[in-house]
This record gives sequence, structure tokens and C-alpha cells, in this order.
Amino acid sequence: MSAVSTKPYLLRAIWQWCIDQGFTPYLATLVDDQTRVPPGYARDGQIVLNLSPDATGQLQMDNDYISFQARFGGAAHSLVIPVVNVVAIYARENGQGMAFEPEFDETEAGAEDSEDASVEDMAATQAELLAQRGEAPADEPPRPPRGSHLKVVK
Repeated sequence: MSAVSTKPYLLRAIWQWCIDQGFTPYLATLVDDQTRVPPGYARDGQIVLNLSPDATGQLQMDNDYISFQARFGGAAHSLVIPVVNVVAIYARENGQGMAFEPEFDETEAGAEDSEDASVEDMAATQAELLAQRGEAPADEPPRPPRGSHLKVVK
């Protein structure tokens, strides 16, 4: 039996911590063809979203997807964020939270057995996937805001 990633559980925990502390939870995510966000709001293949109860409706944080309703420019939109695309969740007020290494779908990348793949092979596969998506590979993954206290989880 395959174990479920800890990432969705950590996302829900940090979100709940933000709400309990009276902070505004922000979610930073990569935007690709599996991500549904309003057109024109993503910058450089990423978007940062306010996940507070005041800013979202019908928020669901499942193991595979985060979905909710939000207003952009006064118009209501339904958003769907794949959990694998999430790169950070943090409190707007103090930057505390957690950052994650970007993940890549093994079926998209063509990897048959990621446990046997070398680090160099995985980096090359990630670069190919980014090129297919029309994105330039970055030297480093997207980072949380300056001055934040996020821990990057690999």
C-alpha cells in the first residue's frame, strides 16, 4: 500500500494554526494546466492566494486538491490547486509557515521508478518538464517572502 504524502496534512495544520492565531493564511503555488485560477493573475507561473475564511468560500483542502471560491476584481471564481503545486503556506502578518520543494508528476515526466533515478536524472527530467510547460528552470525553487521564517521541506 502506498503511503499518502504528509504535505496535505501539513498544509491543513498550518492553515488551522494561522486561523487560530488570528493570522491570514497565504498559499503560494505554481500554476500549470492542472491549476484553475483566474486568467491574468498568475505571475511567472506562480500565484499567491489569501486562504482566510473571509476571502474564500467553500474551502476544501483534500489530499490531492485545494478548492474554493474567491472574488477577483469583483467577479466570483472557482479555484482548484493541486497539492503537488503548492510551494508554501504562511501567515501574511509574520511570514511564519512552511515551504515545500516543487514536486513534479512522475507520469508527466516519464519516470518509471523514481526510487532508482539519480539526482542528476531527476534534475534533467524536471528541466525537460519545465521546458514542455514553456517555463525556464530556476536555479532555486520559489522562495517565501523576504524576512519570513519558513522552513523548506524536501
